[in-house]
Amino acid sequence: MLTLSPHGECLLWRPELIWLNAVSDLLTSTAFFAIAFVLAFFVWRRRDIQFSAIFWAFAVFVTVCGIARLLEVYTIWVPAYDLEAATKGFLAFMSVGIAAALLLLLPRILVLPSRAQLRKAYAQLEEEMQQRRTAEAMIRRFQEIEATEAQVRQAQKMEAVGQLTGGVAHDFNNILTVITGTIEILADAVKDRPHLLQITNLISSAAARGADLTRHLLAFARRQPLQPRSVDINGLVVDTARLLRRTLGEQIEIESMLADDILPAMIDPSQLSTAILNLAVNARDAMPGGGKLTLETRNVVLDDDYVRMNPEVAAGSYVMIAVSDTGEGIPANLLDKVFEPFFTTKDVGKGVGLGLSMVYGFVKQSNGHIKIYSEPGHGTTVKLYLPQASADVTELAAGPAITTIAHGDETVLIVEDDALVRDYVVAQIKRLGYTTLAASKADEALALIDGPVRIDLLFTDIIMPGGLNGRQLAIEALKRRPGLKVLYTSGYTENAIVHHGRLDAGVLLLTKPYVSADLARMLRMALAS
Repeated sequence: MLTLSPHGECLLWRPELIWLNAVSDLLTSTAFFAIAFVLAFFVWRRRDIQFSAIFWAFAVFVTVCGIARLLEVYTIWVPAYDLEAATKGFLAFMSVGIAAALLLLLPRILVLPSRAQLRKAYAQLEEEMQQRRTAEAMIRRFQEIEATEAQVRQAQKMEAVGQLTGGVAHDFNNILTVITGTIEILADAVKDRPHLLQITNLISSAAARGADLTRHLLAFARRQPLQPRSVDINGLVVDTARLLRRTLGEQIEIESMLADDILPAMIDPSQLSTAILNLAVNARDAMPGGGKLTLETRNVVLDDDYVRMNPEVAAGSYVMIAVSDTGEGIPANLLDKVFEPFFTTKDVGKGVGLGLSMVYGFVKQSNGHIKIYSEPGHGTTVKLYLPQASADVTELAAGPAITTIAHGDETVLIVEDDALVRDYVVAQIKRLGYTTLAASKADEALALIDGPVRIDLLFTDIIMPGGLNGRQLAIEALKRRPGLKVLYTSGYTENAIVHHGRLDAGVLLLTKPYVSADLARMLRMALAS
């Protein structure tokens, strides 16, 4: 029986041949193993690579090649040709399989993009991305333009309403002044005749409603004179809540959530109380079966992100008052209309649609911001963002209550272009004991001022047709008679004594319509100033 001889015998055991073959095969085997490891590591780390299976097959194939080279070294001294033959058979099988797989994959491999094609595709993609970025920038620009146009339209609407209400307010308040004052005199004359007194009360109530309507329109148009000061918001909300408990009724539960660290706001306190009252009344009407009204205060910061979504407000720190109800809510298609004057969803006779518009105009005129959130069936929340006051809270002491109408004996120059109002005012001031002079326009008033007659107080309307307005008249009069006291009156001031919604410093204004007690009080205040 023949025995196999090691491969070294074929090399005649010549050392140089043996070691050349051994070292060469060992190096080749090591290289094969390294190649297999790199391929396997590459495919393992890059699981997203295409045709990963062929890479794994190559790794196994190269590994077997490395084993075959090791067996070449081994058979130099040990005739393990059966193991070598098995390895080579497995290697041949793998070679055929990989070759077949490559042939099948070749069409798919050939369609893979080249580096130049990838660069071209990347350039096209970058161009498309740039076009998209440009389109998005244009869309944002169009949205900004649309938002700006909407603000311009809103401003134009406000200006148009302001001009309309200004003219209406001036003439209408002149009429109401005469009606209010004369009905007061008539009521005093018929106080012993109940049936006539009842009629005078009806007329007085109608006049008050007319004055309230004009006041609401001026508030919406941001044309009302405000007297902002540093206000303790929590204190004002608590006081207003006490009033609301009587106004809203027992079916409405009122809850207050007041921040302990609330800062003072620069605001007109009486107008703010009226705004909260209007919001509360609207909330009550939205809860016909009763519900919960929540008053909340908080310090907030409106950042740049909020301003981008609400470009009509300036970024900064504000004092927030939220009025929330559990009522019916407002449909989304009506939310943009709720602040428009005369818009209402209430039945005829239950509201004229000026409450929210007054709140809107007042907050905007106060350099604040208003936001409404509502969903049908989930109630409504209105948030007022008011400017913070820079100084400490100013507590104004209450003046002594006026129980009697103050009289005087000074001389008052009355300047009023409306003859009906002028005659009424002259009569009323004479009834208070004063000596009166009257003029229908600035030129006539200046002629009297230049004369020898003593004049202690100039009582002038602000809006007068032609020539000087009331403020310009007062400036000229003070040049000619330094120390002359001035009291203004008007139902609509334009910008003569009101700037940015605030009365100019040192200005006393008696707003029309007014009653004799208000007239008497303001005359004494002006003369004592």
